[in-house]
Amino acid sequence: MKLQKFTHIVSIVFLTSLLTPLNYAQNNTSGYLFAGIRSTFNVFSSDGTGLGSGGQLRLQLSERVNTEWYADYISINVQNVLRSIYYHIGWSVLYYYLNKPTKLQPYILAGHCFDYNRKTVIHNPEITRSRWGSAVQIGTGSHLNLSQYTDLSLTIQYMIHLTKELDYQRQNGTITIIEHSHAFLEGHLLITLSINYKLFRIWQKN
Repeated sequence: MKLQKFTHIVSIVFLTSLLTPLNYAQNNTSGYLFAGIRSTFNVFSSDGTGLGSGGQLRLQLSERVNTEWYADYISINVQNVLRSIYYHIGWSVLYYYLNKPTKLQPYILAGHCFDYNRKTVIHNPEITRSRWGSAVQIGTGSHLNLSQYTDLSLTIQYMIHLTKELDYQRQNGTITIIEHSHAFLEGHLLITLSINYKLFRIWQKN
């Protein structure tokens, strides 16, 4: 049900972006601070699919370069055996590759985050284990500038974990959470939908 609702929201945003005339220019945006809330769908990972939420700040450095500082939380049901919780705190650099910003403002992004993962056996919460790690992400997306102060943004990115992953094994009816002996280049394919509001300008363009 959560996946179906999220898919409908993403589809509406995408179709609206395609049907909206590109007649809105957002000029002289460098130096502005934005704040927003986000909902993230974990499309693919070794754990499975899940849904999360969080918040973010953006600080635009120039007409072509923006930065995004975020924190989010994702919950995943792993085969009805484990509850896997991820917390991400990180940043990304967004590059706008169109010559002139418009109502639809596409970008590519890359960045880094620190992540915390806790896995708990669903039917026996006393069995739990956690780990800290870091990750890098790369992706693409677009802002839909709804007004001079507000945008709706859709981002698709892959986040690669640079740490040892937690897993589970079942033996004689007992479930044990284990940590792999070495790191794998595993991660998430994430779709993030956010709404953001322009707060104020920190510096003025010369």
